[in-house]
Amino acid sequence: MSALATTAYAKINLALHVRARQADGYHALETFFAFTEFGDALRATGSSALTLSVAGPMAGALAGEGDNLVLRAVRALAAAAAVPAAAALALDKAIPVAAGLGGGSADAAAALRLCNGLWKLGWDDARLAAVGATLGADVAACVASRTVRGEGRGERLSAVAADALAGRPVLLVNPRVAVPTGPVFAGWDGVDRGALAPGCDDAALMGARNDLQAPALAMQPVIAVVLAALGAQPGAGLVRMSGSGATCFALFATESQCDSAASAMARTHPEWWVCPTRLR
Repeated sequence: MSALATTAYAKINLALHVRARQADGYHALETFFAFTEFGDALRATGSSALTLSVAGPMAGALAGEGDNLVLRAVRALAAAAAVPAAAALALDKAIPVAAGLGGGSADAAAALRLCNGLWKLGWDDARLAAVGATLGADVAACVASRTVRGEGRGERLSAVAADALAGRPVLLVNPRVAVPTGPVFAGWDGVDRGALAPGCDDAALMGARNDLQAPALAMQPVIAVVLAALGAQPGAGLVRMSGSGATCFALFATESQCDSAASAMARTHPEWWVCPTRLR
């Protein structure tokens, strides 16, 4: 059987408002999920069993994982479709782990898309996203990998007018520190600072915020250094931390500005992970 391949696109949160801490321990959120052209590569071929091999520059961070989100996604889809969970998957891991880029969720969503094709299910994105939502809020958003608004835990998705963002150069920078999501959410101060505006244009985004930025900074102060360095780059527009961190991003008007900023950041901070890309 021919191999199928897809990109697991890295996710960024253009804004992330935390509105309440719920009794079940989860949080009520409002966010804009956006996706970059950069991501992991996932390949699937037919097999009589379910296997996953991992390679790539960030593969070491996943060493020793016996049952990760990709395998759980495939099993969930197989159960929902009443078919055997059988596929040989190969992941080329390029997205940093525990970085606020939704790498694990993107990989799981990519596995759903691939196995949908491999098993000839013919399911649409909405049906795949429903399976993804059982695995985590980000997985559902990552199925289509297009800019959407997320509410609830992030699983209630609605379309937004974001055509102006497509193709926008974006620079991703991570100081190579892992920030676990749970402790960052636990560090939120519980203050509701207001709703996320409905618009997803530049003006609305500049007036928005990431409520997890403060607790992430308390855990890893180097994030403030990254944000300041990005903000000092010529042409940098919106500068913000993504998700629970530690990756930060800056939007630029032109690719030349973004590439120049990437070169400057890599030169002044060679210990950081720096990735110029574009929004999808």
